[in-house]
Amino acid sequence: MAQSTPLFVGLDVHKDSIAVAHAAGGGAEPPVFVGAIGSRQADLDRLIHRLQGKASALTFAYEAGPCGYGLHRYLTGKGLACQVVAPSLIPKKPGDKVKTDRRDAVELARLLRSGDLTAVYVPSVEDEAVRDLCRARDAARVTGQDAKLRLKAFLLRLGRHYVGRATWNDAHRRYLAKVVCPTPAQQIVFQESVRAVDEQVDRLQRLE
Repeated sequence: MAQSTPLFVGLDVHKDSIAVAHAAGGGAEPPVFVGAIGSRQADLDRLIHRLQGKASALTFAYEAGPCGYGLHRYLTGKGLACQVVAPSLIPKKPGDKVKTDRRDAVELARLLRSGDLTAVYVPSVEDEAVRDLCRARDAARVTGQDAKLRLKAFLLRLGRHYVGRATWNDAHRRYLAKVVCPTPAQQIVFQESVRAVDEQVDRLQRLE
C-alpha cells in the first residue's frame, strides 16, 4: 500500500540506461539505490508503477544534458513532478571527484529531498525547435567563415593578393573567377575551396 510520505527520485540519465535512487521525505534516512533501468517508455512505466506502490507522491529530478527534455515531458505528461537541474549548480563536497551512476543518482535524490537543487528552464517543443534552428544557422555561419579563411590562406601561399576593400562581393567574385593556379592539383584545391564557401553561403541562406 502506498504511503503518504512523498518520495524523491534521482535519475542519472544516459542514452541506453537510467540509474535510479529515491529518498523518503519527512526524514533523514539515507537514499536507496534502486538500480539501473532501460530508457524506453515501457521501462519508465514499470518504474513509476513500482514507486507508486511505495508512495502516493513522486518527485523526479535529473541533470540537464545531451539527452534533452524528452524524459521531463514524458513524466510531467503523466502528471508527475519533475525537475531538470543545472549540473554546474549541484552542491559538491570538497575533494569529491569520484563519479559513478549510482553515486550520482543517490546524490540527486538526497539533494532533491533537501531542496538544494537548482532547476533550469525547460523550453516548450516549439521553443526548442527554434533553438535548434538557431544553432544550425550559427554552425553554418562558423563553418562558412572557416571555409573563407582556408581559401584566403591558400591563395596567400600562392602569392595571390586581392587588393579590393571588401571580400565576397561581386568584384571579389570576378577576381576569383580569373585565378589560375600554378599546377592542376592546386587548381583543383582552389576550385573545391571556392565550392566549399558557396555551399555554406547557400546553406546559411536556406536556414535564414
